[in-house]
Amino acid sequence: MIRHATLALPLLAALSLGACAPGGMDPQARSVVGGTASGAALGGIVGSFSGNAGLGALIGAGAGAGAGYLYDQSQQQNYYGRRGRGRY
Repeated sequence: MIRHATLALPLLAALSLGACAPGGMDPQARSVVGGTASGAALGGIVGSFSGNAGLGALIGAGAGAGAGYLYDQSQQQNYYGRRGRGRY
């Protein structure tokens, strides 16, 4: 029973955060928050296989936040390169 809860809790957290539509956030914040939630969920699932879901979620959240930030920076470069002005 504990093993199922260990797998289900990170997935439930990711799904509940994914259901929120952050209307007041700028695109960079949305990318970072989405990356953090996705990374935490994936890290928790992978970490549960090794017996430490919490540490896996923590490492995954950090990696996901960094990936979300880098994704946003690449999108800014693409946008500014095409348009030359403005943000999104």
